[in-house]
Amino acid sequence: MASMLSRLFARAPAKKSSALGALVALHGGGMAAWTARDPVSLAHEGYQRNPVVHRAVRMVAEAAGGVPLVLTEGERELDEHPLLALLARPNARQGKAGLIETLVSHLLLSGDAYVEAVAVDGEPRELHVLRPDRMRVLADSSGWPEAYEYRCGAEVARYDQRAEPCPPLLHLTLFHPLDDHYGLSPLEPAAQAVDLHNAASAWNKALLDNAARPSGALIYKGPDGAGLTDDQVERLKSELEAQFSGAANAGRPLLLDGGLDWRPMALTPQEMDFLEAKNAAARDIALAFGVPPMLLGIPGDATYANYSEANRALWRQTALPLLSRVAQSLAGWLAPAWGPELALKPDLDAVEALSGEREALWRRVTAATFLDDDEKRAAVGYQPRGAAGA
Repeated sequence: MASMLSRLFARAPAKKSSALGALVALHGGGMAAWTARDPVSLAHEGYQRNPVVHRAVRMVAEAAGGVPLVLTEGERELDEHPLLALLARPNARQGKAGLIETLVSHLLLSGDAYVEAVAVDGEPRELHVLRPDRMRVLADSSGWPEAYEYRCGAEVARYDQRAEPCPPLLHLTLFHPLDDHYGLSPLEPAAQAVDLHNAASAWNKALLDNAARPSGALIYKGPDGAGLTDDQVERLKSELEAQFSGAANAGRPLLLDGGLDWRPMALTPQEMDFLEAKNAAARDIALAFGVPPMLLGIPGDATYANYSEANRALWRQTALPLLSRVAQSLAGWLAPAWGPELALKPDLDAVEALSGEREALWRRVTAATFLDDDEKRAAVGYQPRGAAGA
């Protein structure tokens, strides 16, 4: 049976002159294509497609959502209050943990988070987190936000921020040096690393599907420098794709005759330092989100001596600062409905990763003979014994 290439060159090719010689390029390069910097594209390419981004966001959000919040009025800690009841059951679908997780996730992915308060008789009764990609800030003539517009399909809702006693919408942002109204997501400076990591995974998958063949060129050594006709070039491409590409054709030998020679044109994975480039991109992503790479299973990082130290760094440097900011914003927004001195803060005693630090603090305070009992309690974050509710 005649081979595919024998049939292809059954008739003599017409002579064509070319300054490049007789060459058939099967694969070509191109300009790098980067993900757009809008929230929808970043969330799709990052959180929905990239495992490092997905796990980093989940890790920070779930850590923040799992910490109890302490409500105080002045120096007195409150065990029962309408604000605590509201946070415990903000709406019919979420509890306190779900609300905080959603808020923190939106902040990390888009740089913005929005909470709507549904009030009855001037008192907030429900809290709902709204999607940042559907929200638009409406500024007044001086540049200050006076309202927000939320668009869902054909429906548009307007939130007037001049309502009393508290505005119907809370807008949380991460710092953005070049925008007055919208925040900067950690995903944006990490976008190139996300694209590199995704492209490495896609390249690896395509390489497997293509029988691990490197890209290259078929060089035709025709008589007297003759080249291939356009019809022969198209037939050659289609025959190679049909019979020698894809996982089903893995390992199938390629018989070259009729003056054809194969020249690889791509770098090998070793030459590209493929795995290290992918791991370096993963470390850049973890750095942007403030998650130690060790906790994400990324090799090659020896910054922390052990897993416990890395876990403590996650809490101290990322999760707790973000949770404290969210708690302060919620209290500052909702407190006017009940009292201006209300404050929310994380309960550090409930964080298992910080138990060693708390134990060391208690030992030092207990050994401080120059402090009385109330001063010692204040030093570790407790109210005096004589305070109501102690």
